[in-house]
Amino acid sequence: MTLHAVTKSRIGALTYLAPNMALIAAEAIAALEAAIANCIAMHQVMIVVDLGKVALLSGRALELMVSAAAKLGALGGWLRVAYPSALLQDIFAVTGVGDQVALYDAPQNEVKATPCKGKLGDILIERGLVTAVQVAEAAILQEQTGKRMGMIMLEKKWLSESSLLPVLAEQLGLPYVTLRSGLFDPLAVALVERDVARRLNVMPLFLVHNTLTLATGEPQAIHSFDEIKARTGCKIRVVLALPGEIARMRDDSHGAVMPDFIHSTADDLELIENQIPDDYTQIDEMAGASPVINLVNAVIQRAIHDGASDIHIEISRSRARIRLRIDGILYEVMAPRAEMHPAIVSRLKVMAKLDIAERRLPQDGRIQVATQGRTVDLRFSSLPGIYGEKVVLRVLDKNQSILDVDKLGMNGAAVALFKKLLARSHGLILVTGPTGSGKTTSLYAAISHLKSIEKNIVTIEDPVEYQLDIINQNQVNDAIGLTFPKILKHVLRQDPDIIMVGEIRDRQTAEIAVQAALTGHLVLTTLHTNDTLGAVSRLVEMGVEPYLLSSALIGVMAQRLVRRICPSCKCSYLVPPQTAAAYGWSGAGDLKLKRGRGCPACYDSGYKGRMGIYELLEIDAELQRMIVALASPAQMMAYVAGKGHHDLHADGMAHAFAGDTTPEEISRVIHSQ
Repeated sequence: MTLHAVTKSRIGALTYLAPNMALIAAEAIAALEAAIANCIAMHQVMIVVDLGKVALLSGRALELMVSAAAKLGALGGWLRVAYPSALLQDIFAVTGVGDQVALYDAPQNEVKATPCKGKLGDILIERGLVTAVQVAEAAILQEQTGKRMGMIMLEKKWLSESSLLPVLAEQLGLPYVTLRSGLFDPLAVALVERDVARRLNVMPLFLVHNTLTLATGEPQAIHSFDEIKARTGCKIRVVLALPGEIARMRDDSHGAVMPDFIHSTADDLELIENQIPDDYTQIDEMAGASPVINLVNAVIQRAIHDGASDIHIEISRSRARIRLRIDGILYEVMAPRAEMHPAIVSRLKVMAKLDIAERRLPQDGRIQVATQGRTVDLRFSSLPGIYGEKVVLRVLDKNQSILDVDKLGMNGAAVALFKKLLARSHGLILVTGPTGSGKTTSLYAAISHLKSIEKNIVTIEDPVEYQLDIINQNQVNDAIGLTFPKILKHVLRQDPDIIMVGEIRDRQTAEIAVQAALTGHLVLTTLHTNDTLGAVSRLVEMGVEPYLLSSALIGVMAQRLVRRICPSCKCSYLVPPQTAAAYGWSGAGDLKLKRGRGCPACYDSGYKGRMGIYELLEIDAELQRMIVALASPAQMMAYVAGKGHHDLHADGMAHAFAGDTTPEEISRVIHSQ
């Protein structure tokens, strides 16, 4: 049963509620609240909230869990959470919500940490962090100057902040946390003005039932806490964090550049064949300044290092943001000051050799950079908005591309069938799927498999993404009338053996591709449909005659890209029998699956890297007859199912059972499109 964005299941007396997204938006929180209320109305008072698919939490979501736990407790039940990521566990710890909402699989006899007794100097000596001589000298200086012992040791460089603060937190019974993205709620940050937070060097993290969790590096700065309390009217809960981390995260949350992105290796990025002009306006002078150049270089390097497919540079009313699309999901990695945004855009336009003065019309260009020992292409696209231009850079890293059919990730039977279809002398092969599902990569792998000095292989692309040897590649240029149909007509006069058409977008291209397949050419192309049989219906709807299509089409491959489980935080869990049956598990014994708990290496998502799942359908004589007879998709689906056709969902679940990905990821990718 699904209630909005929350999946509900029952196992014995327990009710499992699994939110399917981050609990940040009001709609997502309201859906969970409604699901809990529904359980209470049905007298289901032992509730486990599965946080396996929840990447982030807001203060409002924490308030909901605390209130629900109290209400269920009054009814003789309880609310617990299961499978929180490392980030969510830190959120529960720093806010104290973990003391009120227990972890479902936590040991019942777990002893909570208590403040360690004794003087700070004695504890540091016991831990081997300083010597007795140093403590004695610090004690003398403490009497003379009135400074705290920890501060004296830091000034003397006997101790680092990262060694001192965890011990100090333990002594005082305070939480100690490593600050990172996601470990604060923007609504809580907004409660304290930026200048005040900077002056006091504090960072508001979460507001839960009028208690504001505040990160500080000075736990004895009572005057700071009193000032925040007076300004916000909230109770203050203190947690310790490194002052440098507090400053960095505070500046990021308030829209300043995060300095850790601007590091020494930002110089390791060279723009190929480009010169920066000298006659800039005020904005363009900023674009030529070293900090902006370093910022742009660092962002590009970060994107390449993290395997991002796109870089989004955006501007809103009060702030700019830079997001990276990694494994199909956008992550915010930087928030430059809003006034820097035009300079960043101008710098990128200079790199792409575009008109920096034109800010009212969209522009497209290409940037080529050399970094980390390799050359990477960036496709530039700008779009004017009400607050300024948004820029998207598509990262085309040849080092990350897969140009081998055997390495695409198909199962053995699918690879054999795909190679069998590619070995045909003529016919039409379609690769289908939504944007960003890896269709072009599959075509390039097929072309690499087929390329030979004995064959004339011609491609028609928009744009040419990867340059291949022995292949005649052609790029569409709509501005001068060089369209897919026009190039395709002329390609047929070039004595081709194999033709790759980047995409079938219109009836004319479809008809020419079918005619080429019927006249002795092997044609490979892509189409935007969700499954294999949908491609047949789409081409007929475009106007291709069914009798021609049935003769030309020899195979259709549908595909998706799904995220792999992060190897750094992969763990096993036992699946309840009812859930295993719903997944289609028919094996013997209990089903154990893998999932990622979340760690810094995977942005706390539990996933790192992607893999393909595939559905390959060969058009046999019976399907040809059904195409000519205009059989419905349901009839054709019934026929292929009767033959034991291995569809996308089955292929995806096979990878989930093998521990490569998760059933939730398969459901997200297949059923949300």
